[in-house]
Amino acid sequence: MSSSPTFDTICLSSLIKVFADEEVGERPFLKGTALANETYSFQIAYRSDSLLKLIRTRVVSGLTARVSLRTVGLVTCEMPNYSDADQNVLRLAPGLYPDPLYPVTELDGLTAIPGQWRSLWVTVTLDGSVKPGTYPITIQFTANNGEPLGEETFGLKVLTAELPEQKLLHTEWFHADCLATYYGVDVFSEAHWTIVESFIATAVKHGINMILTPLFTPPLDTRIGGERPTTQLVDVTVEREGVYSFGFDRLKRWVEMCDRLGVQYFEFSHLFTQWGAKHAPKIVAQVDGSEQRIFGWDTDATGVAYKDFLAQFLPQLVGFIKENGLEKRSYFHVSDEPTTPHLPTYESASSWLSQFLGEFPVMDALSEYDFYERGLVKMPIPANNHIEPFLEHEVPGLWTYYCCAQHQDVSNRFICMPSARNRVLALQLYKFNIAGFLHWGYNFYYSQYSRYPIDPYRVTDAGHAFPSGDPFVVYPGADGQPVESIRLEVFYEALQDLRALEKLESLIGRERVLALLEEGLERPITFSEYPHDASWLLEKRAQVNALIESESLAQAEATPTA
Repeated sequence: MSSSPTFDTICLSSLIKVFADEEVGERPFLKGTALANETYSFQIAYRSDSLLKLIRTRVVSGLTARVSLRTVGLVTCEMPNYSDADQNVLRLAPGLYPDPLYPVTELDGLTAIPGQWRSLWVTVTLDGSVKPGTYPITIQFTANNGEPLGEETFGLKVLTAELPEQKLLHTEWFHADCLATYYGVDVFSEAHWTIVESFIATAVKHGINMILTPLFTPPLDTRIGGERPTTQLVDVTVEREGVYSFGFDRLKRWVEMCDRLGVQYFEFSHLFTQWGAKHAPKIVAQVDGSEQRIFGWDTDATGVAYKDFLAQFLPQLVGFIKENGLEKRSYFHVSDEPTTPHLPTYESASSWLSQFLGEFPVMDALSEYDFYERGLVKMPIPANNHIEPFLEHEVPGLWTYYCCAQHQDVSNRFICMPSARNRVLALQLYKFNIAGFLHWGYNFYYSQYSRYPIDPYRVTDAGHAFPSGDPFVVYPGADGQPVESIRLEVFYEALQDLRALEKLESLIGRERVLALLEEGLERPITFSEYPHDASWLLEKRAQVNALIESESLAQAEATPTA
């Protein structure tokens, strides 16, 4: 006589990472609030004492049409972090970590593996049209034979007020070549354009409103002397020695695609190589009817040949920008992550570009204030662990970034880190009036220095180069569709938190919002000092929502009707 399987479930917030081999020690999370046009997520962890396949799920709710279900997958993390990592991590051992979010299909359902906790990710997408009120959302689990296994109910209170438009400029570097390589298609073939569009659409949906646009193959994370696949939107023809003509048809198509998808800003790729601005990026051209590389690692950035090229190219690019009404939407780079030894070459490059691009913002990721003080970069982007001098000097329109090196104290989003460490960035961006955020890895699927392609489901650290998760926040899925990650979703929750704080500021003023954020804390919030507890962060957002709702209703009642 067979007994029914034991099937355990528990409702959790989006800030909990469920490991297959670890007990879920969290208290149930059963209710939340969302503004009227917000995307809200929670999870249901589940476990069985026997193998169950083809588990069916069903959503029962007045919001059913707005609810999507995904299962949290596991990926390999061989190098979760560096040896000097701080204590604000979940694990440091190699193993399988939760991160990708796979659609739940009718064909496959869910699988419960004996004794392993897994998680179902539940997303509610609101667009401002749902009537305010509390909506129970019940998720039912049924075995393949029709036997009920269990259910969980979450109560989502939809509020009247709406989030304002995102003001933060946000870029996650888009690597078009990685998509061509992974999917085995030619760069800028029709198949490639379709894939690129899918990945940019997902980026925009998650608050990435600026896209790295490859005028020429971006000189990023490339071995000195090596090459990445050519991703060049501008056509170049050598008419005769030292004289060039340019075609902008592909760039025009890129701009039109981005416009259609809702991209607001264009971040034109770096015009000099990374780590010092010593060379030109890889540039190919038509020379006597054949395509040849005309600039690259063998090109001296300070030499006459490349300067003459830029002197011919940049005025025509500026003309293209103005013809297409992109003056207020265009940003430029000189060279990524220069340091003090690179000052002479960076200064030479910056000075030459300023003759042609003086009317546009030029920004670079760098962490030494001297570059800004000397006037070499209009928009410095310091890392969040090197930002203090820039804050002290009240640099206007300041951006920040983090990458692999920011693994101590500050916010980041490695797979091994708790999701609260990812989401808390919103409070810091708000407090310090940060205008923009940059990250280098939206979809980098190569090894460090782009030496060879990797399988991002098996290699999450760029070949033991960076802590797992640093190189990308989306995975390449079937049919050219991106697979989103926990980290991408939680970062978008942070962007929504920031918009909520800005909404509250419009109602009660900035001073009161800042006081609310730091109420009860022993120390003020900085980029390295902040509460680590996920429950504190969730409760703070609930406070913000409640105050937005009460103040909005009070002001509406006080406004005379016509």
